[in-house]
Amino acid sequence: MSIVNHDCIVVLDFGAQYSQLIARRVRETGVYSLILPFNASPQEILSAGRVKGIILSGGPASVTHEGSPRPDKGIFEMGLPVFGICYGLQVMCQMLAGSVECPDHKEYGIANIDIISSSALFEGVSRNSQVWMSHGDRVSALPEGFVQTASTPNCPYTAVEDRKRRFYGVQFHPEVVHSLEGQKMIRNFVLNVCQAAADWNMGSFINEAVESIRAEVGDRNVLCGLSGGVDSSVAALLIHKAIGDQLVCVFVNNGMLRKGEADSVLELFGKHFNIRLQYADAENAFLEALKGKTDPEDKRKTIGKLFVDTFYNEARKCGDISYLAQGTLYPDIVESRSPFGGPTSTIKSHHNVGGLPSDLKWKLLEPLKDLFKDEVRQLGRELGLPDELVNRHPFPGPGLGVRCIGEVTKERLDALREIDAIFIDEIRKAGLYGEIWQALADLLPVKSVGVQGDERTYREVCTLRAVTSADAMTADWYRLPYDVMQRCASRICNEVSAVNRVLYDITSKPPATIEWE
Repeated sequence: MSIVNHDCIVVLDFGAQYSQLIARRVRETGVYSLILPFNASPQEILSAGRVKGIILSGGPASVTHEGSPRPDKGIFEMGLPVFGICYGLQVMCQMLAGSVECPDHKEYGIANIDIISSSALFEGVSRNSQVWMSHGDRVSALPEGFVQTASTPNCPYTAVEDRKRRFYGVQFHPEVVHSLEGQKMIRNFVLNVCQAAADWNMGSFINEAVESIRAEVGDRNVLCGLSGGVDSSVAALLIHKAIGDQLVCVFVNNGMLRKGEADSVLELFGKHFNIRLQYADAENAFLEALKGKTDPEDKRKTIGKLFVDTFYNEARKCGDISYLAQGTLYPDIVESRSPFGGPTSTIKSHHNVGGLPSDLKWKLLEPLKDLFKDEVRQLGRELGLPDELVNRHPFPGPGLGVRCIGEVTKERLDALREIDAIFIDEIRKAGLYGEIWQALADLLPVKSVGVQGDERTYREVCTLRAVTSADAMTADWYRLPYDVMQRCASRICNEVSAVNRVLYDITSKPPATIEWE
């Protein structure tokens, strides 16, 4: 489904790690946003809908290097406001006959800007606002028509603008939390400069999505893989609201679910929401396929392939199907493509994008593909999902199979299920679950000597991990109180016989990922 009924802001992506964050910040103003490749043509931009403005993201390249990415010069002739951030500022100035230099002094981290002239961008912003800098290059000469609006000791042209053409640029990153009033600046650009209508919300999205699904599907049937996670649950409820019993959900128990999860999914969706549900208990098949496998990518691909095969087998029992529904989100799509159209480094396979067979006989239906995770949670609340499910921490598609480090066996999974349940239970009891972005436990293929009941033991080690994050692009480890750590460790060693040592992971992302595999 393409959003064409709302004003929108287009973010042109120059390969920045924060492009998604920029788009999310725009949506927080109540205005729809979308990300397009840096070289999108004016025609491609306008085809996105009622475009009211363009934001040029940051990026890792240097505009002083030959071959560095450039936008289509036509974007500066569209009559739309343009907001360049970091690299976006530099490339805008250089393309409009300004200059960019690579000075001896770089600028990284927190800085305080000095606002030296009034600007629509800085309305309501304190004169010495704290911002986050991350740049090597800087603008050294402004294009004709531009004026300086803010500076720092290391960067004279920290903020600039061409009021007549409504071109704005900042050398810092207003989208990150370290820029304390950055959201005010984004809001000023979106609502005041672009004058976009703030009518993007989940209530309006439901009505438009239901209408769109009904128009596309007609009287045909839709198949949906239901995992019990937030994304697939919200997708299933949204489609069910649109077409009722024309939706049939397949729930595959791969044996790598959390404790009691299969029963709760069957109860909630089969009985409470009265959704047609086809259940497949495939635990033994998955365990057999994973025998001897320890490589993370090998495990992910094995689980993914067998899931598709199992799903297809169950689908044959569901009658005539025309559509396959997935809970694909906007970040899934953005992260699975290179902004420059070339090869990118594989961090890990994504189970929703790129894993489908080329000869898929069904059309894809992805009603959440325009949404970020926080918007999906809002949508779930609107649709009546219980808070416990809506607010659930992210859980990987392959489940505990990628938290069972090393070989996956029934015994190790059962132990990990208990460890995970204890960890989550103690976090909830301490009232900390809502403060944590993601909490997880991993079982390690490492044994240690212990003393339990006056006897020497030689058992496996588990590690607990909890992180805070805004969007999972970066994450910091959560400072779990010592008494909570102690209760977790004590219960795990007392209640899970396979483990005699508990570790706590204090690594941030980067350098680590949130999940171990």
